[in-house]
Amino acid sequence: MNEVEFKRRTKQLALRVIRLIEALEALPHNLTAQVISKQLIRSATSVGANYRSACRAKSTADIIAKLSLVEEEADESLYWMELIVESALIPQEKLTNLMSETSEILAMTVASIKTLRIKSQHSKSKI
Repeated sequence: MNEVEFKRRTKQLALRVIRLIEALEALPHNLTAQVISKQLIRSATSVGANYRSACRAKSTADIIAKLSLVEEEADESLYWMELIVESALIPQEKLTNLMSETSEILAMTVASIKTLRIKSQHSKSKI
């Protein structure tokens, strides 16, 4: 997957979460939904923002550091979605696709970090 497509996917993730938050906010005076909503929107929108930042990184170490933030935020987003399901705010079947997409983004990010670390170690060993 190329950079443009991954940027699109991370932005779509944020937009889908925004729509999910709108649904949660429609629940009648539910403090749990409000707290989780704020956490989820912060982490999910950070995925794409941090990926864009990684695309502008100046070094391999900088790319890895910024992709590590993408990894953390995607994983945190999954955590909040799991809580939404497990606290019965929204049924599992309504979040399955969104959680799957978040998991895929997380997996691709982890794979990219591993690849960059290997390449970085390999290039250092040539010196």
